[in-house]
Amino acid sequence: MIRAGRLPYVQTMSDLADALGKKVTTIRNQKPYAAEGHPAPISSPDARNQLWDAEQTKAYYAGEPIPELPQVDDDEDLLDRHEAAQELGIASITWNTYKKDPDLAAGMVLVPAGPKGTEHWPRRLVLAYKDSRPGRGAGGGRREGSGDMIPRDQILPRIAELLDADPAVTVETVSDTLGITKFPTAQTGLATLRGRRIAELLEKQPGLALKDAALELGYPTITHRAAATYAEHELRARGARPYLQRTAEALAAAGIAQHDQQLDIRQLDDGAMAAAVMLNTDQPAAAVVWDSRYGWRTSTSRRHPIGKDTGTPPEGAGIRYLGSTLQPEPEELLTALRDSRKSTKRPHANT
Repeated sequence: MIRAGRLPYVQTMSDLADALGKKVTTIRNQKPYAAEGHPAPISSPDARNQLWDAEQTKAYYAGEPIPELPQVDDDEDLLDRHEAAQELGIASITWNTYKKDPDLAAGMVLVPAGPKGTEHWPRRLVLAYKDSRPGRGAGGGRREGSGDMIPRDQILPRIAELLDADPAVTVETVSDTLGITKFPTAQTGLATLRGRRIAELLEKQPGLALKDAALELGYPTITHRAAATYAEHELRARGARPYLQRTAEALAAAGIAQHDQQLDIRQLDDGAMAAAVMLNTDQPAAAVVWDSRYGWRTSTSRRHPIGKDTGTPPEGAGIRYLGSTLQPEPEELLTALRDSRKSTKRPHANT
């Protein structure tokens, strides 16, 4: 974490390279920060981007005593997503939904500032959000005949809390505790979260079978089939995400797409996947959509860019298929977006 008052001293990998007069690639290859006695990163162990305290590294490379950082928690400490999740006792993936809370979103800090910064939140906001969440049984359960009694974007995080407390929690308990319908809301939510956690475990232990992963996580046998189905979907989505994220970043770097998009990879009815990258308003299309069956295409809708899945390639005004393969390189996609002659009304036959 970034201790209160230490934000001006945060040092990225690039900053460390500059301080040592070396290229970032050299620093990554030589890994001087892994040497014994080197100041530890101030970023969490699971953070994608490592951060250090510049005063500590400066002293280390000058052969001087390394100053200690504050050890007492402060309301103004900045926590990354993993640390915020730990504060709440939830999985890091669950925090991705929690952070959409208006107060958390407004108080989010990018470190370093800019589109490539890592998201952090002041400890006080995380604690305030923690204190504001209703506990088990809040709201008195679901009234008979009513719909879901909590906002849609809060359903999975609230179910995740119950699943954290009891891996064998039932659909009935989730429904009564949160005030949501048993079918499909509670049932689908539980299966989705169990599937995600099975997928996470399989990534850490690749040789583990789906059934064994479910047993290790403490899930009841009756839930295994549905959870395994969602786990398989999740694993496919995770396999596609690096390519999709790389493409989205390339489009943003070219000034065509919006920066810092959280890609939502949707599972379609037949096991296919789809994801949308929203384009800037000055572009001829609202978004580009990737479908694992048809590749990339344009979309005219900003609210529902993927649209309803009919099992056939979408066609019509404003829809153009881009690239010669299912996963073209970003450069090919950019060329097709800029030159309508390099796009088609239907998917290419060889995709």
